[in-house]
Amino acid sequence: MSDVEELYERLKKAQDAKGYPFNEDRERTFELLEALITNKRRYGYMACPCRLASGNREWDRDIICPCVYREPDVKEYGSCYCNLYVSREWNDGSIEHAYVPERRPPEKSRP
Repeated sequence: MSDVEELYERLKKAQDAKGYPFNEDRERTFELLEALITNKRRYGYMACPCRLASGNREWDRDIICPCVYREPDVKEYGSCYCNLYVSREWNDGSIEHAYVPERRPPEKSRP
């Protein structure tokens, strides 16, 4: 089993149980998981692949996947910012796949 497949299985089990399934677009999901693995190797933690991490774990605590913005994003838009975690309604197409705006404060973009 590849690192990406292993991460997929581990996170899927844990996050599905919390009501946060992965995006059913498996190619997109695996690209994001690969980026999480890259960030883990680079920084020592799985920073959100759709945001610029600083390399300072404490500063980036809010964007360690699953980030603190996931819950409000999925609640409001049916998807997190990078579309890794989505609602069941998002996956089954019963809600619009709307753009999810960035919630991270601009001052957190630079340490």
